[in-house]
Amino acid sequence: MRIFKFGGASVKDADGIKNVFSVLEKVGHEDTLLVISAMGKTTNALELVIKNYFEKSNELHSSLQEVKKYHYQILMDLFEDEEHDVYFAVNSLFADLEYFIRSNKSPNYNFVYDQVVSFGELISTTIVSHYFAQAGLKNNWIDVRNFIKTDNTYRDANVDWEKTQQLIAKGVKKKALNITQGFLGSDENNFTTTLGREGSDYTAAIFAYCLNAESVTIWKDVPGVMNADPRYFENAILLNQISYREAIELAFYGATVIHPKTLQPLQRKEIPLHVKSFINPLLPGTSVSKGKDLEPQTPCYIVKRDQLLISLSSIDFSFIMEENISEIFALFHQYKMKVSLIQNSAISFSVCVEDKFGNFNDLKNILAKKFKVAYNENVSLYTIRHFNKEAAEMVEKGKTVLLKQISRETLQVVTKE
Repeated sequence: MRIFKFGGASVKDADGIKNVFSVLEKVGHEDTLLVISAMGKTTNALELVIKNYFEKSNELHSSLQEVKKYHYQILMDLFEDEEHDVYFAVNSLFADLEYFIRSNKSPNYNFVYDQVVSFGELISTTIVSHYFAQAGLKNNWIDVRNFIKTDNTYRDANVDWEKTQQLIAKGVKKKALNITQGFLGSDENNFTTTLGREGSDYTAAIFAYCLNAESVTIWKDVPGVMNADPRYFENAILLNQISYREAIELAFYGATVIHPKTLQPLQRKEIPLHVKSFINPLLPGTSVSKGKDLEPQTPCYIVKRDQLLISLSSIDFSFIMEENISEIFALFHQYKMKVSLIQNSAISFSVCVEDKFGNFNDLKNILAKKFKVAYNENVSLYTIRHFNKEAAEMVEKGKTVLLKQISRETLQVVTKE
């Protein structure tokens, strides 16, 4: 079986959904499982619904109506008959969402987040499945929450691999076109969980691992994995082939084409990963597979915006040793700070982190009890794999360098622009 993943950009409107159908006509669809994300910027729109639920109840209705309006426009563009079953199915999903919003008693933001944002994927796959059926492409819609089981770490759930493998091996139809949702799972109480933002790639890898898939293809609006994000760097070039190791390094440092968790399950079973263009599906794209000889021969640039540079120093000029560092990292873990860079000296310790859950103020108050805390907000972290002098100079030009770190293969620079 092949696993195809289509992200939000590929199904952002009616033309996008028609194009996905066209891609399948060109590359085949038998014995294939599609993992599909929410449409366009739906997750962002549902995040606003959640924010209004907790903070601005007077704006809750209007923000929800925007989500409905967006999807109903796509429905009207795809289905002329408003008596079509798809309207009933989508209406039911929105009714379930509204019921949850009315009846929920939990004050847990992360729990509410997962229950609400999940409707983006459920609605998108419902629309795609019905459109394919209308166009003559028989398919099997499946609810991923019945297959991927997790713990209850809402917004960043951990997969129960044993249960998940059993359910997927038994429940996924072979020799058919299956359609399911990315990003989602469920806990032991059958509450919806999510696998982390942009987690649909990971979903594809989970199914591939459990099904011993032939391959995974991530369909993007770019030709494949580039040596730099074309939005931030001119003259980005395509990497035709890279190793699992290199792909994991690039994803870890923040390359957005592949989700960081995606590679490990594939590497374990040596399942090849392809990153291809849904605009030009017959182009070769990038192939990720086993092999030391697949390292890029050119610098690869990654930039992460909106980072925090935190510098801690001892109050009494005592050394910051292993015991202190262990305590600091325990706090980073507790407050869900993703650490991207570390640098320390005798009496100071600096980290560049991503505060995606907005916990820094609480963490800062805890750290200030034992350390002097200095920080810079909204900094950028540039990482260059396989760097050279010219690449470093280009990244640093016109910026204030706050911290720099160099290893054999990698240069990292924290800048304020």
